[in-house]
Amino acid sequence: MAIDPSTTKYMIQARLEAEGIVEKPDVVGAVFGQTEGLLGEELDLRDLQKGGRIGRIEVDVQSKKGRSEGTILVPSSLDQVETSILAAALETIDRVGPCKATIRVDKVEDVRVTKRNKIVERARALLGKMVEESKVTGTDLLDEVRQSVQVSEIVSFGPERLPAGPNVADSDAIIVVEGRQDVLNLLRNGIKNAIAVEGTNVPKTIQELSKERAVTAFVDGDRGGDLILKELLQVAELDFIARAPRGREVEEMTQKQIMKALRNKVSADQFAEMSGMSGQMYRGEEKPAPLDVDSGPAPRPPVHEDRGPEPRPYPEPRPYPEPRGGPVPLTPTTRTLTPKLEKYQKMLTELTGSNKARLLADDDSVAAEVPIKDLVDTLKTTRQTRALVFDGIITQRILDLAAEMNMHSIVGVKMGTITKQPAGLEVWTRSDLAS
Repeated sequence: MAIDPSTTKYMIQARLEAEGIVEKPDVVGAVFGQTEGLLGEELDLRDLQKGGRIGRIEVDVQSKKGRSEGTILVPSSLDQVETSILAAALETIDRVGPCKATIRVDKVEDVRVTKRNKIVERARALLGKMVEESKVTGTDLLDEVRQSVQVSEIVSFGPERLPAGPNVADSDAIIVVEGRQDVLNLLRNGIKNAIAVEGTNVPKTIQELSKERAVTAFVDGDRGGDLILKELLQVAELDFIARAPRGREVEEMTQKQIMKALRNKVSADQFAEMSGMSGQMYRGEEKPAPLDVDSGPAPRPPVHEDRGPEPRPYPEPRPYPEPRGGPVPLTPTTRTLTPKLEKYQKMLTELTGSNKARLLADDDSVAAEVPIKDLVDTLKTTRQTRALVFDGIITQRILDLAAEMNMHSIVGVKMGTITKQPAGLEVWTRSDLAS
């Protein structure tokens, strides 16, 4: 009668060595025969096996070069003392069949301990999986639900069924992005007035919207973004242009990066001037000033203007004080040309049509001359410039960079859309320097 595995407590593991060739029946016969009567009636192996207290004796023996070696396994449901006595009795066997043999007990394994160890190991694995799957906190749940709602708000707009935010149909300003994933990312970050062009072939819907809405093109910082911008500038009436950081895509930007990119947008005229595309721009009717983003009914701090509230998710990076008593003066009031201004006028005349900029040192000597398209990046890395003369449009972004660098003068072709002029910075245009 075989022992019930569920009642096995201990496993006797012994090693057999015999000086000759023996087989499994020889080993089993030796175990029963040579221990019979040795331990008394209470520990007789045959009776114990019949009563189910000793299980089936397993033997694995192999012969090689006239010798035999193998292992003997004896499952036991006896107590520790009885099992130990039985294990010791196995070592008294000195013959197996016709051969001399020795049996050495390697160990008596507590099966329950082994099972407990397996239980602990498996329980640890299961617990780790449970903890990993339960890492979704309350905040994560809220974000997940909120994002799923925002993503569900995406609509198909126009005959081309372009991916768009729900506010594109009613908003006075729209943001044109490259693809559906860009619209989804803006939706996740609360911007609901974006629409995708879905490729470099600008749809008719975008062209028509650009004639009546204030349009900001928001593209990736790669060559694909450059190509889409070029086509947009040629076939649509763009007002502003925003770019993702170089090498990044709009669909992978965080909310802070998105808002920063939209705050740092430049006018389409300025971008075209810097890119040498002024002559290729599509010109349409004048449109109202745009809103930056339209994120729905969520509360946002208003900016009081004639066209209503404009959302500003973040404050202006450099709050220059507004002068009292009227609008910000964009250029000096004097028209008398000093020797310094005459020098600036000459430089500006020399740069006309070149799309280049000259960075001047403290003594107004030319420290560097760079293409307009590289001007912003150059200003960010060059800290010795004290004045700037360039064949382009003076924008708010240029003024902000000049203030950071403590420049004293900027000379350009004309003024762009300027809201605040840094104190202590003289700004001159071609008409100011005209004699």
